[in-house]
Amino acid sequence: MRRLAARGAAGDAGEVAAPAADSTDCARGRHPSPRRLIDLCAIWDPGVFLPAVGWKRASGFARRRLNEAETLNSVREAQLELLEAARPRGPGSRERGPVLRMARQQQPPPWVRAAFLLCLLSLSGAIEIPMDLSQPPTITKQSVKDHIVDPRDNILIECEAKGNPAPSFHWTRNSRFFNIAKDPRVSMRRRSGTLVIDFRSGGRPEEYEGEYQCFARNKFGTALSNRIRLQVSKSPLWPKENLDPVVVQEGAPLTLQCNPPPGLPSPVIFWMSSSMEPITQDKRVSQGHNGDLYFSNVMLQDMQTDYSCNARFHFTHTIQQKNAFTLKVLTNNPYNDSSLRNHPDIYSARGVAERTPSFMYPQGTASSQMVLRGMDLVLECIASGVPTPDIAWYKKGGDLPSDKAKFENFNKALRITNVSEEDSGEYFCLASNKMGSIRHTISVRVKAAPYWLDEPKNLILAPGEDGRLVCRANGNPKPTVQWMVNGEPLQSAPPNPNREVAGDTIIFRDTQISSRAVYQCNTSNEHGYLLANAFVSVLDVPPRMLSPRNQLIRVILYNRTRLDCPFFGSPIPTLRWFKNGQGSNLDGGNYHVYENGSLEIKMIRKEDQGIYTCVATNILGKAENQVRLEVKDPTRIYRMPEDQVAKRGTTVQLECRVKHDPSLKLTVSWLKDDEPLYIGNRMKKEDDSLTIFGVAERDQGSYTCVASTELDQDLAKAYLTVLGRPDRPRDLELTDLAERSVRLTWIPGDDNNSPITDYVVQFEEDQFQPGVWHDHSKFPGSVNSAVLQLSPYVNYQFRVIAINEVGSSHPSLPSERYRTSGAPPESNPADVKGEGTRKNNMEITWTPMNATSAFGPNLRYIVKWRRRETRETWNNVTVWGSRYVVGQTPVYVPYEIRVQAENDFGKGPEPDTVIGYSGEDYPRAAPTDVKIRVLNSTAISLQWNRVYPDTVQGQLREYRAYYWRESSLLKNLWVSQKRQQASFPGDRPRGVVSRLFPYSNYRLEMVVVNGRGDGPRSETKDFTTPEGVPSAPRRFRVRQPNLETINLEWDHPEHPNGILIGYTLKYVAFNGTKLGKQIVENFSPNQTKFTMQRADPVSRYRFTLSARTQVGSGEAATEESPAPPNEAYTNNQADIATQGWFIGLMCAIALLVLILLIVCFIKRSRGGKYPVREKKDVPLGPEDPKEEDGSFDYSDEDNKPLQGSQTSLDGTIKQQESDDSLVDYGEGGEGQFNEDGSFIGQYTVKKDKEETEGNESSEATSPVNAIYSLA
Repeated sequence: MRRLAARGAAGDAGEVAAPAADSTDCARGRHPSPRRLIDLCAIWDPGVFLPAVGWKRASGFARRRLNEAETLNSVREAQLELLEAARPRGPGSRERGPVLRMARQQQPPPWVRAAFLLCLLSLSGAIEIPMDLSQPPTITKQSVKDHIVDPRDNILIECEAKGNPAPSFHWTRNSRFFNIAKDPRVSMRRRSGTLVIDFRSGGRPEEYEGEYQCFARNKFGTALSNRIRLQVSKSPLWPKENLDPVVVQEGAPLTLQCNPPPGLPSPVIFWMSSSMEPITQDKRVSQGHNGDLYFSNVMLQDMQTDYSCNARFHFTHTIQQKNAFTLKVLTNNPYNDSSLRNHPDIYSARGVAERTPSFMYPQGTASSQMVLRGMDLVLECIASGVPTPDIAWYKKGGDLPSDKAKFENFNKALRITNVSEEDSGEYFCLASNKMGSIRHTISVRVKAAPYWLDEPKNLILAPGEDGRLVCRANGNPKPTVQWMVNGEPLQSAPPNPNREVAGDTIIFRDTQISSRAVYQCNTSNEHGYLLANAFVSVLDVPPRMLSPRNQLIRVILYNRTRLDCPFFGSPIPTLRWFKNGQGSNLDGGNYHVYENGSLEIKMIRKEDQGIYTCVATNILGKAENQVRLEVKDPTRIYRMPEDQVAKRGTTVQLECRVKHDPSLKLTVSWLKDDEPLYIGNRMKKEDDSLTIFGVAERDQGSYTCVASTELDQDLAKAYLTVLGRPDRPRDLELTDLAERSVRLTWIPGDDNNSPITDYVVQFEEDQFQPGVWHDHSKFPGSVNSAVLQLSPYVNYQFRVIAINEVGSSHPSLPSERYRTSGAPPESNPADVKGEGTRKNNMEITWTPMNATSAFGPNLRYIVKWRRRETRETWNNVTVWGSRYVVGQTPVYVPYEIRVQAENDFGKGPEPDTVIGYSGEDYPRAAPTDVKIRVLNSTAISLQWNRVYPDTVQGQLREYRAYYWRESSLLKNLWVSQKRQQASFPGDRPRGVVSRLFPYSNYRLEMVVVNGRGDGPRSETKDFTTPEGVPSAPRRFRVRQPNLETINLEWDHPEHPNGILIGYTLKYVAFNGTKLGKQIVENFSPNQTKFTMQRADPVSRYRFTLSARTQVGSGEAATEESPAPPNEAYTNNQADIATQGWFIGLMCAIALLVLILLIVCFIKRSRGGKYPVREKKDVPLGPEDPKEEDGSFDYSDEDNKPLQGSQTSLDGTIKQQESDDSLVDYGEGGEGQFNEDGSFIGQYTVKKDKEETEGNESSEATSPVNAIYSLA
């Protein structure tokens, strides 16, 4: 039996080059935009929604997201099973069970389920009659059943329909005809049934409330909309009331009722104070779903604010506030000590009696609740008790549905989303604290408004065909079914012998043109209704194609795809597919043809590329269409970004290298935490990587590389973990308060991915150094509580710093202050010293004691002193600072010193005795009998008699020698007479002075030194240093003007250190690691140049030059000769004149010059201008202006270096590695170079005739000069 007359073909992941058809059908694989990003025809594969960018490619996407290694075969098998489950089964078939069960197990999002079901239904065939054919009306758009409108706006009730001819519209209100023409405020949109009720000229929207229904009619039937219940939103004012203060005992339960005014829709309730501060809620204080505020137990701190219920109305966007409640809490402990808030047992600390739990809502031990299928079930239990009870939820006889159940309001509410029949049963909540437990049982019944099992579909038949309309629905209670035709009950419709009603089915036999109509199925129960329109159309239509012709579809290799061929005809045509004009029908094997005309290719291969033809045939004719299929390589990320751990401030690079089809445009983008990544100035995005500079904490997260083309995409994800400094500790609390200790507890901050290794506890006191923090102690990172040892009489305040590998956190907020009681000092100041600042005083100093060692108020110091080894009584004085000066003391006398701490609670322990000295004076005597012995040319030995101790007048520091260079023994040599010194620490009679200049006259004096300074100078002594070896020659230079000679130059040594008698030059040839024989040359002292003839033009030379005196040779200077040109390259240049290409080039140039001469000769004979110079002996310099008639100037500047050479600072020309050897072009003599090494051979243009004649041999060998001579 033929049933479907229209088919929507499918094409999967492809880009359609031709324009899209009017109908958007999932199975057709086409979208209005040719760049498809997501196809609703997708697969739910291991819990991941896979866009139809390719079956195998999509599985690769899932594999990356789930880090699964699935083989290609397993993916193909899973895909085949899914499509097999989705395949249409025949007339009236509903075999979608396996797919739906799979979807429930994987739990995709609801919109994914809807899209997947839409795709399956499209494969089974959705009836679409082309709009150019006659057809009954179909409702395409309508308002919701419960339509609530804003009273401030115009009312809009939507009703749109299509049909051919175009339908007309009319409305009923409250089941009676609604005459639009009689009401000036009501109008209907043109070519639409949408009602517009305008209140700009006045009127009350409430007058139009009621139930509306739209009728769309043409000559083939009438379609109906749902019954639309129109209601106007209401936001009534809160009734004014005066609320007395609520008096409650501390620890008792309390409920503050909201009772908001009834609104439409119901308002959103929230609690705030009258100053609009939100009420902090927790498991003790929370708002119920009915809007009331529940206190499981009231505490004294609840009096600190008032409580106002607020209602926010959706449509009017207004908030109404109820008068505020004020609390008066009766308590046995009226002091609200903030330090008790974090007490582990605050109730006992405040004297509140503990109580077992009891339920505040709902009342009693059992209740019941009804919920409709598909809605959310909310169960609530709020309990009182001291301490605050905990709430737990259970279901009798089973577990809570983990995929749908979630806990709200601090576990006081259980929400089960999308309720189904299996969620019915008994639930109970258990409230418990340490005093006991109590439970409440809630019996849940699930009812259901009608829902479709088999919704009636449009029926398109040819004359004489049979068909049926099926209307099956379920619900609780069981819904009733009522059939209508063209909006009238079927019972009152004219009889039709070709129609038979059998309960929920209408059967049509031998239909004729007169059987066309629109049927309505209305199924209802006490919880709601469903209304569906389905028309019966009888047509005789030859086959026609509904899609554009000659479409181009591009698909990815190895994908499963569908080629669409949407067609229409009545009777239903037979469809066949052919490839590349071949006669065999495509069906079976890798191909499968669906009833809707789609050709499925299970796995695309390269050989599947080609032209596919679909042919639709019925008894009235046939139609065909073609689709060209192109196969593209898939996009692959072959080097994926890897998970990384980075410290803050470092640089991170995430790689993403992609391989794709070159004919497709590739786009690489990045996501962070599944959102598009903003590339700021700290990031650099390249084709194959993402670089993040100066990584910060906000950069942590997942990074996804998305490589996409027009047809597919690939994803790769990596996680970046940023190691940062820890967050500051918080909520510092002091407990276990004692005289000399306290326990400090804190809550650690986030470690920012790097474990906390240590905590540093710091303290600050407000007496000695207010505002300055000091380290107190250090604790391991595993603790958050420590006992701190304290000092007496300190007003402590503490803070904590957390430390990890990255660094230190910011300090925590300070704790409360804690002052310890006072006591006498337990120590005395340290670093006690006695030193004279003048010759007749002694300054006593010490390090003052800090706040933790003062131990009491008014800290002061008792200073005692007396001369050492005498029986004198102690002198003493009380000092408040850290120094005291004793005056009128003898010079450098030892004293005994004591410094003792004292405060208002008493004195410290007996101090230790320290030896100090009064001030020093300058020494009175100088060393005597100074003797000098010359050790060598740069050092002497000194010996002297020591001074007597009583003449030092202080602590002897050192003996010191002052010496200076008087002159050099060399004539006309200037010397510096700057005084220098040599120190000999301690009391010693001898020493050595070194680093002297040889061959010089010196003078020397000696003194003795103490802490005050130098004593008188000794007798001046003269001595002379002998001759020494000279320093290295200065500015040693090696030059190589040509390949035959090397020039050496140098200057005299800076320090001859004697009379020079000559220079010694040593040189050796080397080539790589091979060394030649060393050669030694000796020169006179006045010679500073030397020219060496090279024996080997390839090897380099190493030169060592030193100067000599009678003592011997001095320091040597070493240089190497420059590297010679590459030997192989030189040989090539030497043979260039014999190369065939060079000879041919020269011949071509000569021929061109000859032609030029002939042209010039012809022009001269005609009396014209000459394009070249007439006289060869005229200089071809740049100073000659060029002729305006285009004459050429071939000359270069005099002495201009050759192109490619580089001129050094001393005028030499150093050849680059790529330069030609100039010698190889000529005969190669020294006459071709100037003194500075510049080349003057055959490349230089001669300035006059004499020069030319004097160097004819050079010109003869120069091919360039030969050309010049021809010119």
